[in-house]
Amino acid sequence: MAYEMEDIRTGQEIFYYLLEHHEMSEEAQERLFRSYGENERIQNLVKSQGDAAECDIERYGDVIYLIPREDNAFLGFSKAQLKQLLCKSGGTDKDYYLSQFVILTLLVEFYDGQGATSKTRDYMRVGELQNCISNRLKEGVEREREAEQDRVTMEGKNSEDGKNSGEEGLGLAFSNMSEAYEALRSDERGSRAKTTKEGFLYNILNFLQKQGLIEYVEEDEMIKTTKKLDQFMDWNLLNQNHFQRVRRVLEGSV
Repeated sequence: MAYEMEDIRTGQEIFYYLLEHHEMSEEAQERLFRSYGENERIQNLVKSQGDAAECDIERYGDVIYLIPREDNAFLGFSKAQLKQLLCKSGGTDKDYYLSQFVILTLLVEFYDGQGATSKTRDYMRVGELQNCISNRLKEGVEREREAEQDRVTMEGKNSEDGKNSGEEGLGLAFSNMSEAYEALRSDERGSRAKTTKEGFLYNILNFLQKQGLIEYVEEDEMIKTTKKLDQFMDWNLLNQNHFQRVRRVLEGSV
């Protein structure tokens, strides 16, 4: 397919804007937004540039987003970077996976619907989120223990019968995450230190706010989701396959 120089120029403008802002709305850039939506050649050019930069370019509703792929540490975040941003100094993998579990818990608390929209609530308090994390970790540890007991029982039976039982994964290491969570101190004064439960949550919420995914109202200890996150969840993250995977993760059966 032959491209005209004007199309190439417009495609480059759109992609550069997305690199700078990570999203483009019709209100902010009407000309470029319409060019992307109405001209297939320009759309293909932008998507091709995104592919070369290991990104997906997706339009959800009235906004076009640049979404770095999972292993894109240049435009996204590497595991090491997230560990440094979200966890205490010298944080281990236990701390890192705990931070990801906190984010998963937050998502499930807000997006658990299967109707026209997956969003089921407008806000939640930080204290409620903290209670949800504690409860889900306790439930996960208990399921982990039960699964281990079942495995030992089955191994004993198979040994008596002369059968070889296959190893089955027990899901997430809830005991490790619970250990990391309980190692954090409690500070009712609202500490910002990552070594406290309150500070650990604060830094995660602050990070999500900087990414434009939530609104964190500190004075009211209130968490609200943004339109950006709502669209990601409805259009991408929570298609039925992804939704069931997130549920299985929190049930410890991945």
